[in-house]
Amino acid sequence: MNTMKAVGYQSCLPITDAKALEDIVVDVPVATGRDLLVKVSAIAVNPVDFKIRQNVAPELGQHKVIGWDAVGEVVAAGELAKGFKPGDLVYYAGDLNRQGSNAEYQLVDERLVGNKPKSLTSAEAAALPLTSITAWELLFEHFAIAEQNDESLSANELATAPVVLIIGAAGGVGSMLIQLIKTLTHAKVVATASRESSAAWVKELGADYVINHRQPLAEQLQTLGIEQVTHIASLTNTQDYFGQYPEILAPFGKVALIDDPEKPLDIMKLKPKSQSLHIEFMFARSMFNAKDIAKQSQLLNRVSDLIEQGKIKTTVGKHIGIINAENLVRAHAELESGTAIGKLVLAGF
Repeated sequence: MNTMKAVGYQSCLPITDAKALEDIVVDVPVATGRDLLVKVSAIAVNPVDFKIRQNVAPELGQHKVIGWDAVGEVVAAGELAKGFKPGDLVYYAGDLNRQGSNAEYQLVDERLVGNKPKSLTSAEAAALPLTSITAWELLFEHFAIAEQNDESLSANELATAPVVLIIGAAGGVGSMLIQLIKTLTHAKVVATASRESSAAWVKELGADYVINHRQPLAEQLQTLGIEQVTHIASLTNTQDYFGQYPEILAPFGKVALIDDPEKPLDIMKLKPKSQSLHIEFMFARSMFNAKDIAKQSQLLNRVSDLIEQGKIKTTVGKHIGIINAENLVRAHAELESGTAIGKLVLAGF
């Protein structure tokens, strides 16, 4: 087969436009070097998808194929690929600079690929890569919170354990972050949610406390007996909440954001308490061919192991249907509304 089905766009258009996303036919790519050619069986949709669709136009007359969460079967491998072979089932988030996963076949560098969790369906596994990488890098690289395997804590350890506030915790990244914190560290989690359904979701995933980000944060934390938190994962609308962070964050505390604030942040408000600001962007390693690019493969395999051990679970919020333009339009529209809980997945062509 020399051609394949895909979904793409030629112009940056509102999702309500009939040509915002279109069913197309394109050539099947060829694996060389360290690339794997993967036959895609399921995908998930992330906010980065609609941000790229809205802002990054392809060359004139060309279609751009997006999508950065995929599960599939390796059908060919480049001459330098050593870690995987045809027949292997894999999952990955890929590279922002390359053709995305909204296609029957996709090329991906093997150093960005993990073994698909065997106990999950393709659709369930597709919910995991991008958000798992983002949550993992935020937690262990930016926050530098230590992994802890010992279940029992002394009174002193309990008293000094990190307290992580997660703003917008019911989304895809928050859903993974809660689970990783509660499974692999001794930290306490304060999750924010503004609806009953999202509050129930984050509680089920293991949040110790839930507060409402539509209300002042300091007062709600004090009601819980929490004077200050040690870390803040700012996952959405950072510009709306940033002004509250210096007060509720402890000295030498850390803020990490993943979104794109719509107005400048006054970061010097963090200086009096020597607080720090971190920006997590999981495509940094792949876009700039970082020396430790293979860390993404390693952490995806760790996540697979945690799934198989029953310590964490998939974060599928809704299965949209097969992979086509009509269903991807529905997924983009729901994500743009800001009301999605968990991850939106699609499977099959």
